[in-house]
Amino acid sequence: MPRGTYVLLTHVPYDLVISVGELGNRSFKAGYYAYVGSALGGLEARVGRHLRQKKLSRWHIDYLLARARAVDVVAAESEERKECAVAGELAKNLSSIRGFGSSDCKCESHLFYSPDPRELLRQVLLGFKACGLKPKKGVRYG
Repeated sequence: MPRGTYVLLTHVPYDLVISVGELGNRSFKAGYYAYVGSALGGLEARVGRHLRQKKLSRWHIDYLLARARAVDVVAAESEERKECAVAGELAKNLSSIRGFGSSDCKCESHLFYSPDPRELLRQVLLGFKACGLKPKKGVRYG
C-alpha cells in the first residue's frame, strides 16, 4: 500500500462557524480549502477514511468534512513525512486557519483557503513540486 502526502480539496458553500474539537470554534469563509496530511500507514486507508460519511471525529479535518464537501484529492507517494514541507509552501501564498491540523507539529496550519478553486489547485501542485514530490490529481480512494 503506497505511503505519502495528500491534500484534500474541500468546498465550503457558505460562511460557517464550526466547533473543531480542542481548537474550539473556528470561522470558515465560503470558498475552497486545501488540507495537507500524511499517510505513512497508507494513502488509500487514510484518504478513504476521510471520505467516508460515517465516522467519529478524530482529526480536525473530520469536523470540517461534517459540514463541507470533499471535491478532489491530490497525492504523492513518499516514504518520508512531507506534509509540513508542503504546508510551508502553501503558507507562502495562501491564507490559513491557525492551528488547524497542526497540533502535532510546529506549523501554523495545515488548512489553506482560496475563493478560487483553480488557484488553490495550482498552488497545491506547485507546493508538491517544490518539495520534490510528483503529485497525482484526482486520485480515487474509498
